[in-house]
Amino acid sequence: MYAVIKTGGKQYKVAKNDVILVEKLPGEAGAAVELDEVLLVGDDKSQTVGSPLVDGAHVAATVLEQTRGEKIIVFKKKRRQNYRRKAGHRQDLTALKITDIVTGGKKKAAKAAEPKAEASKAAPKAEASKAAPKAEVQKAAPKAEEKKAAPKAAEAKAAPKKAEAKPAAKKAEAKTEAKPAAKKAPAKKPAAKKAEAKPAAEKKPAAKKAPAKKPAAKKKD
Repeated sequence: MYAVIKTGGKQYKVAKNDVILVEKLPGEAGAAVELDEVLLVGDDKSQTVGSPLVDGAHVAATVLEQTRGEKIIVFKKKRRQNYRRKAGHRQDLTALKITDIVTGGKKKAAKAAEPKAEASKAAPKAEASKAAPKAEVQKAAPKAEEKKAAPKAAEAKAAPKKAEAKPAAKKAEAKTEAKPAAKKAPAKKPAAKKAEAKPAAEKKPAAKKAPAKKPAAKKKD
């Protein structure tokens, strides 16, 4: 029997006990690997082609080693630009040995049963988690009642104190009424008016200018 599987974006034709190199898969040497993407299963008499996968078919394999492919040279060049780049690369690969080709889907059925068992285990946990909030609500209810009762008690205590404070205030008011109001100091007399400013002295008229002198008489010869 042989099968065509798909892994790492590539397709491989495998049979039992074949050793193949595929793109890197997680797992150490000796780990079991299950390849679910089976495209075709066949033998000398018949073939079963999937659409796109064959229902219930998978390929079991064992990891032999984690290795690397041959080194390749990556060289880049741009002419007339003085551009040269050279690099090496080795691809990571995984060596697998095919141990079995299963078409009945036995392991898948077992896997399908596991979730049901997990669901049944999860159900009691969910019920317990639901019951816990109810208990918390019941505990919280008495606390709320206590909180409501506390303000009422505080108000009852505060009422006598207020009643005592009122007579004291009335006594204080009676004392203040008994005392005669202090006489107000007589209003101060208005300040004497400032002496009125004396009228400014009248300016004396400016002295008259002397008349111009007459020109001297000419001397006789």
